[in-house]
Amino acid sequence: MTPIIIGIGTGIVALLGLAFAMASRYIRCAPDRILVVFGRTGSKKAGRSAKCYHGGGAFVWPIIQSHEFLDLTPIPIEIKLEGALSQQNIRVNTPSTFTVGISTEPGVMENAAERLLGLSLPQVQDLAKDIIFGQMRVVIATMPIEEINADRDKLIEHISNGVEVELKKVGLRLINVNIQDITDESGYIDALGQEAAARAINEAKVKVAEKERDGEIGKANAEQSQRIEVAKAHAAAVEGENTAAVTIAQSNASRREQEAEATRQGEAAERVKSAQAEQEAYAAEQVAEEERAKRDQASQYADIVVPAEVEKQRIETLAEAEAEQERRIKQGEADGVRSVMEAEAEGMKAQLSAKADGFRNVIDATNSNPDLASMMLMIEQLPELVAEQVKAISGVKIDKVTVWDGGGDGEGNGSTANFLSGLAKSLPPIHELTRSAGVELPEYLGRMESLAKPSDGDTAPVNPENGAG
Repeated sequence: MTPIIIGIGTGIVALLGLAFAMASRYIRCAPDRILVVFGRTGSKKAGRSAKCYHGGGAFVWPIIQSHEFLDLTPIPIEIKLEGALSQQNIRVNTPSTFTVGISTEPGVMENAAERLLGLSLPQVQDLAKDIIFGQMRVVIATMPIEEINADRDKLIEHISNGVEVELKKVGLRLINVNIQDITDESGYIDALGQEAAARAINEAKVKVAEKERDGEIGKANAEQSQRIEVAKAHAAAVEGENTAAVTIAQSNASRREQEAEATRQGEAAERVKSAQAEQEAYAAEQVAEEERAKRDQASQYADIVVPAEVEKQRIETLAEAEAEQERRIKQGEADGVRSVMEAEAEGMKAQLSAKADGFRNVIDATNSNPDLASMMLMIEQLPELVAEQVKAISGVKIDKVTVWDGGGDGEGNGSTANFLSGLAKSLPPIHELTRSAGVELPEYLGRMESLAKPSDGDTAPVNPENGAG
């Protein structure tokens, strides 16, 4: 029994020793490492000389297999690239910092195992640095210096794409790229920075000028509104004069607005041209001279042509205002004359209407008898007719009448009698006057008979002052 027990114990110990040996050959892989199992792995059939594990673990057979670890800690690399030629053959200094690490991508890990296993950290850094230097020179040579300086994202993208491909060939991957200040030996990049600063300053000045212009326009509009309201208040008293004042106020407001706009445009044009001239001065002296000439031309235009145009518009506006004032004055005079004539016409119309109503009442009173109506109208005018007859002889001044009477004219008529008869006949009878007007007076108004011939014994009266003729 004792030998059997000893044999069983020996077997158990052997089994335990074998189990312990097998367990000691199971290698676990930490997350910050890559386990590389090499030796007789059967990977050569797949074109690989080792098996790589990231995380987990693997059994490593003794004698026929071995293992090592690749550290996944990021590796910083300082790249002080100087004198790299850009697309314009301008040498550029591009100091930068790259962060690389061993890739965990399947297929790339095997490249790391083949090319980096056994190398120290400085050796890996030197290898990556050579790859990065070459790719950066290639990328910078394909880009203009303006794009290198202005578009950092595009530069980093091109460098990352080129470097990533080359690093994968040795089992590395690009984690981060940090490009520092980019400079050049000729000072071209500094000139670009000064140009951008000048552009930003000029844009700010333009915005300030625009805000000031808006303020002046608002002020001018407020003043214009104030003058318009004042003019309207006075318009009730003197409409024509204050209408012209309103027009002048509007014209002045428009002129000030146009002057402000012309000044703003002139200053903006001058500043833009000045900025362009300064920008081109860093590129070539010849371009700077051309731009300076353009600036001078713009300045002369703003100093001569623009003020002349403004003065022309001002003169035209004043002329239009004076013409409008003259037209309104003439219009007021014409309205006054028309009002007077309309008033006179209304008075005449009222007078004629009243007279027509009187004639109508006369006709109604005579029961539409035309003869009776005519007679009444003539009776109304009879005092004026008699007054006209009296006026006919009222101006005749008779101081004395001297009659040389021979006793008769052969027909028994004395000279004195004939004189009086002729004088009476020389007056226009009332009946004759009315008959010439188409009106026949009634006979009860009297008739004009011929003067009776005096008898032979009658004698003309003797002027007491002159005695007998």
